Amino acid sequence: MTTSSQFDYDLLVIGAGSGGVRASRVAASLGARVAVVEAGRLGGTCVNVGCIPKKLLSHAAHFSQAFEEARGFGWQVPQARFDWATLIANKDREIHRLNGVYDQLLAKAGVELVTGRARITGPHSVAVGDRTLSARHILVATGGRPQMPAIAGIEWAISSDDAFSLPELPRRVVVVGGGYIAVEFASIFNGLGAETTLLHRSARLLRHFDADLGAALAAQMAHHGVQLRLERQIEAIAQHVDRGDDGLQLQLDDGPALIADCVLFATGRVPNTEGLGLEAAGVQLDARGAVLVDEGFTSSIPSIHAVGDVVDRMALTPVALAEGTVLAHRLFGGADKAAPDYALVPTAVFSHPNVGTVGLSEAQARERHGDVQVFESSFRPLTNRLSDTPEPVFLKLVVAGADQRVVGVHMVGEEAGELIQGFAVALQCGATKAQFDATLGIHPTIAEEFVTMREPVAS
Repeated sequence: MTTSSQFDYDLLVIGAGSGGVRASRVAASLGARVAVVEAGRLGGTCVNVGCIPKKLLSHAAHFSQAFEEARGFGWQVPQARFDWATLIANKDREIHRLNGVYDQLLAKAGVELVTGRARITGPHSVAVGDRTLSARHILVATGGRPQMPAIAGIEWAISSDDAFSLPELPRRVVVVGGGYIAVEFASIFNGLGAETTLLHRSARLLRHFDADLGAALAAQMAHHGVQLRLERQIEAIAQHVDRGDDGLQLQLDDGPALIADCVLFATGRVPNTEGLGLEAAGVQLDARGAVLVDEGFTSSIPSIHAVGDVVDRMALTPVALAEGTVLAHRLFGGADKAAPDYALVPTAVFSHPNVGTVGLSEAQARERHGDVQVFESSFRPLTNRLSDTPEPVFLKLVVAGADQRVVGVHMVGEEAGELIQGFAVALQCGATKAQFDATLGIHPTIAEEFVTMREPVAS
């Protein structure tokens, strides 16, 4: 790789989250002079207010169910007592450790870390405080931020970012939304013992997933005690005081108000591009503020690039990692590297129960292929038999075309993400239903059901 000495760096990355750190490390390994600018904690959304702390809290919330299930297996479990402060302190300690790991990764790769808030001042220049840094290429990897609605009293509500640092576990929580973050936090608060209501403006949870997954999840969340208020919206929030019972009064669009101690809006995240100077530099953004990029992650300005949540394609950590790797190789590796196939990205929702999915939903498959077969299975797994827990697992295969290729694998049930990861490999390899059928299952497991479903669901 040939570097240009007229610039301070070959690559200047704004944002030390998953995509930015991956791109910087790969670029440095290819011989580029790289710096990363970060104003906050290293690791971005995933490490600090996303995947990692969310799953830690999800694990904590699952223990209440596990204690109950243990009785059926002969364990006499005394009355459990939960302490929010201990969980948050332990979570914070783990996040601090990971912040240090990211620092070490950058240092080991020879990437310079610049602390401060960046603002792009030209195609090759970035201001950080009173410094101006120049770079042959600039990468925007600033992630996303919570989107809060413009309603009266919104200042009394919190976002998912705020939920990780609440001083105590609220007694009554209303979570607003129907996507990943909403169902996860509703499950967390409910599992930890809070009276939890999930309020969503639509009739369907997880609307970007296969429709059967949202329906199966809603039924199980309701069974576990989450109060579902679908097709409802909050119009205003106000303080509420009634005989010493302080809280928040949530005025709904259907009349009666809800009283809660905490209302969390999980109604989406938007690209974090405000104040970066992108538009002044000529970089085109879409209506949501996402950086418009081509297949190689280059913006309308050839020297300015973007990856991760800030391009608003698929807000998942592995996707940001893959995009950062692609860009670094394209800029400094001398050969093009293919962008990820977004249609085959596996993902999991750490609700209770979990949701896992890879490939096309049934509706997407019918729109794309026309000729589609669907295979489903719903049953109580062995772990629920002795505990007498009426929680079924739901599995679904979507098969398309004359070659009967499996184009979608979907699940609602515990450890769904662990199971779906393996089937993602099968879809990446273009596996057919015949190959699934020819595969012997591991007995007794939930996963074996995916290779023993023989009768398609009637259309």
